[in-house]
Amino acid sequence: MWSLLLALLLLHVCPTRGASNLHEDLTLLRTDLALRLYRSVAAAGNQTNLVLSPAGAFIPLELLQFGARGNTGRQLAQALGYTVHDPKVREWLRAVYAVLPSTSPGAKLELACILYVQTGTPLTPCFVEQVSRWANSSLELANLREPNSTAMLANGWGPRQTTGDGPVGSASGSGGGVESGQLVLVSTMSFQSAWRHQFSFSDTQLLPFTCPQGLALEVPMMYQMAEVNHGQFQDPAGHQVGVLELPYLGNAASLLLVLPRDRDTPLSHIEPHLTASLLHTWTASLKRARMEVFLPRFRIQNHFDLKNILYSWGVIDLFDPLRANLKGISGQDGFYVSEAIHKAKIEVSEEGTKASAATALLLLKRSRIPIFKADRPFIFFLREPNTAFVFSIGRVLNPLH
Repeated sequence: MWSLLLALLLLHVCPTRGASNLHEDLTLLRTDLALRLYRSVAAAGNQTNLVLSPAGAFIPLELLQFGARGNTGRQLAQALGYTVHDPKVREWLRAVYAVLPSTSPGAKLELACILYVQTGTPLTPCFVEQVSRWANSSLELANLREPNSTAMLANGWGPRQTTGDGPVGSASGSGGGVESGQLVLVSTMSFQSAWRHQFSFSDTQLLPFTCPQGLALEVPMMYQMAEVNHGQFQDPAGHQVGVLELPYLGNAASLLLVLPRDRDTPLSHIEPHLTASLLHTWTASLKRARMEVFLPRFRIQNHFDLKNILYSWGVIDLFDPLRANLKGISGQDGFYVSEAIHKAKIEVSEEGTKASAATALLLLKRSRIPIFKADRPFIFFLREPNTAFVFSIGRVLNPLH
């Protein structure tokens, strides 16, 4: 029985709002799906910092939909809430993925998915064509029989071979009935950008940050006074939150922060009420204001298994070697997903600075200018502001972890 390893990788950490209702519905659906994934992961990792990439998780599942048949395909469609076999959905997603990769001064966004194929593994021409047209995806030959090869591929430096000039739809070489992976899907998304309004390193100072359970820590707190989008809102349960949008250079993306107004309100009371419609209402109601912004530096890296989460969503057959039906990949039985690994990391800091031993003091005085001070746990969304496409979602409970 051949196993298929699904490895999801985000190196660092935007849906197109169409004119039709279909586009709007799909945009909201994808955001709700991202929030569902966030809540599932948050529930399993209570009281920890968190970052995940919804797109990095869902693009490989979309590719698998092209090869899934029967009940396996139905379970994937039910879990995602859409199917790539619907021509309108397929074309909308292709259009979204086509406009996402961009490079502008100070900003670089890349989105890709690589299907590593063991030499000798046949692939159907139809599946190969779909892979080549999906989210900058590609096929590469790799020696998956080497020890730890799948782990190395997931980290981006595994043993590879080039496909050469031969037909993309078939791989040359000997096959062999090994139990190691015959196919490995690695989804990568990277984002690097300068802030539109940079934080100055000289303004960063050690200030208190109140963690859950009231633990107070001194953390490097960045500071700037700038024109930002800001609003005060209330969720359906009556919790007051402040929402701030910090744009990156070139409007390639923005960092949306959701901060409970009451420092005694834990994020676990806010998270269940976050929906795509609510976020859309909040972001559409943000007002331009000149504010003093305090934001801690933070760096988060997570590595977790999506298999149990997908299983709880009803995706069961995909991981069962006896029931998985991925015949559309190679025309043969025997493929199943053995693992679903998600890796994500994000780093937020002053642009253009390096870690160094330095002390900076900022003397503050009373001001009538409003203040947004993220000195307690908050939720963040890295998103494309024009289309609301979510790159990553996370939370900061302790900036020092």
